[in-house]
Amino acid sequence: MTTPDSAPELPEDIAALSYEQARDELVDVVSRLEQGQVTLEESISLWERGEALATRCEQWLDNARQRLDSARKAADE
Repeated sequence: MTTPDSAPELPEDIAALSYEQARDELVDVVSRLEQGQVTLEESISLWERGEALATRCEQWLDNARQRLDSARKAADE
């Protein structure tokens, strides 16, 4: 699980994305890579951006999981 202390540094533009925005851009990145119509340098750049986008999605999902766990715990008490 990612905690604020262990969270990787993300570019500001990616860190500001909602889950849906990050997911949609990640889908676009993967599609471009799968098409194979980009240069090696572009592929590397896209791969790095895709990794950052995937990390952002994980952050959102981890936070949602923590919120649900907290809500369940509160409901059980």
